Amino acid sequence: MVLLFVPAAKGLLLRGLMKTGLFQPDITSISKPVQVPDISFRNVKGENITLSSLKGKVVFINFWATWCPPCIAEMPSINTLYQKLATDKNIIFLMADADGRPEQALLFLKKKNYDLPVYAATTAVPANVSAGTIPTTIVLNKKGAMVYHHEGVADYTNDKFAAYLQQLSAE
Repeated sequence: MVLLFVPAAKGLLLRGLMKTGLFQPDITSISKPVQVPDISFRNVKGENITLSSLKGKVVFINFWATWCPPCIAEMPSINTLYQKLATDKNIIFLMADADGRPEQALLFLKKKNYDLPVYAATTAVPANVSAGTIPTTIVLNKKGAMVYHHEGVADYTNDKFAAYLQQLSAE
């Protein structure tokens, strides 16, 4: 009965399922890059960033919320991926708080000992980028085109996914 009402308990269950090999990201989810409009984000310091300003970088964006069990489940794997690729200055991570409260999201992440960069979208997010399902993860190539799109939980500790991001970074 606890699983029905406690997001952390649901997240723990999903995380356990992830360790069995379920929920692997499919890097072939988009066969042809899709252009996305410019979206603005604000970080916890009040600084704004736009997708157009990140052209020339690979951008990993995860739309999530602190109350979302699948988001809670995949967060450790995203943090591991972030730490693994931290030295690659051509790969940027944006953890986009779906509630638009990056300060609260940052507190949640710090409590869990994650060091992910938190943002909130300040302009409309098109449905082809995120239709409101969380978590939703996208990856943009250096030209700003979406080359990966996944709705739902995924285990981003997958070595193939890290290699995919590194390949995009080297292009």
